[in-house]
Amino acid sequence: MKKIYIIIALLGITLSSCEEFLTIAPETALSSATFYQTETDFEQAVNAAYAPMRTIANDRSWLLCEMRSDNTIYARNINFGATEQQEDLSDHALPEAQGITSNVHVLNQYRQDYLIIARTNQILSQIDDVEFNQTAKDNLKGQALFLRGYAYYELARYFGSVPLHLTPVTTREEAALPLTPEAEIYTQLIGDIQSAVNLLPVRSQQAVGRASKGAAQMLLADVFITQKRWAEAETLLKAIESSGEYELIENYEDVFSESVGNKNNAESLFEVQYLEGPEGLNSSFLYSFMPRPISPQELSPITGTSNAQPLDGEGNNIPTPDIIAAYEEGDLRKDASIDYVEIAGSDRDDKVYPYIKKYAKHHDLHGNHGINWPIYRYAEVLLFLAEALNEQGKTEEAAGYLNQIRNRAGLADTNASGQADMREAIFKERRVELAFENKRWFDITRADRVQEIIGDFGQRALANPLDYYYPDGATFRSNAFTNITKYYALPAAEAEITPHF
Repeated sequence: MKKIYIIIALLGITLSSCEEFLTIAPETALSSATFYQTETDFEQAVNAAYAPMRTIANDRSWLLCEMRSDNTIYARNINFGATEQQEDLSDHALPEAQGITSNVHVLNQYRQDYLIIARTNQILSQIDDVEFNQTAKDNLKGQALFLRGYAYYELARYFGSVPLHLTPVTTREEAALPLTPEAEIYTQLIGDIQSAVNLLPVRSQQAVGRASKGAAQMLLADVFITQKRWAEAETLLKAIESSGEYELIENYEDVFSESVGNKNNAESLFEVQYLEGPEGLNSSFLYSFMPRPISPQELSPITGTSNAQPLDGEGNNIPTPDIIAAYEEGDLRKDASIDYVEIAGSDRDDKVYPYIKKYAKHHDLHGNHGINWPIYRYAEVLLFLAEALNEQGKTEEAAGYLNQIRNRAGLADTNASGQADMREAIFKERRVELAFENKRWFDITRADRVQEIIGDFGQRALANPLDYYYPDGATFRSNAFTNITKYYALPAAEAEITPHF
């Protein structure tokens, strides 16, 4: 079944060539021969290309990013039994051999990104051959290019070198491509995103929730920041700033999506869309972030539901003492981002646990909310601008952008002076401003500080397991923090169908 699954994922929505399988295209079933004929068909196909982002944001990215960093960790429940694979991610104890890992979370992230790629490849291979309104076509094509560029950027940052698929896969042999060097992956994704910038309308002229020019400019600026192409990043970021499409919301606590409201607000450049209700478009990540075991009476004040259910097992994405200590005194973001719950059923003497408050919005039904996931916010535009300017020696100008973020948080202007001092100030400010938004791990990797920061974090955790939510007398496993690496190993299930890794 594993082999069948990935081939289907790479095929995307439909097959691009029926000659391998059928001599006559069925008129009563969807296929590439009957589907990609109208503007509506391509709208539906683009909608399907967004869909894997819901799974990625709800189930995966916080495991591979935030819990990989020093911002969050699991809340160990020794009564839960077998060690979970998310602990391998958080503990930097991922089993691997010859660059391959069997970790299911790594596998599912890989497959979901390639599902986006497969679906956008199908769109991009067909759209120029179909006649319909050119403005609408440019918009849909721009969204497909944005999504493909985003998916390859995720893969490049997670794995480095990966197979480069740019056309629909129609056979099993086509599904198994060799690894493309990381530099070539970046060349391709930059080209995709640059094309998206040129094709997409600004946010005020785009349908709500879809990628816009500003989102594409921000994605490309993110790539350039990672590549240390500071001047190019500055140009893109200042274009976003001068567009008049975005602004900081006055109160930090009001920035984040409610379950049914406050979505795609003035500070949002791009967020993953969810819908509370029975349609299957809902999110549920708030429940994954709860320390456990938690009773309905303890959970209900956090979720606001009338049918709260007990949660057992092991809680994840629990704020570490390190991130709690990272907030300066008087920082308004601390109370907006982190709160505490007392869990009577905990095995710990200290039964009080922190949890991520910024996503704890009330909703109607247990396990079903519509909270959107933020990918890019205008606050990050300003922080990226500060970084790009500082790295070009424009430290005084950089301070102005950093201070906009600090002042909203109730803090005084930065006292950083000199490029190195300012670099560290921006690095620290990103941590607290963007806490729990899956930014910290990538900030650590692009700064080449993985061994330094995670190594020190691991030493603190191993020396003080009680501080990191272990019950009295329990300790980390002996292999914890023994495999600290920048990239993830490639999925073992994929290695079964390819001779290339």
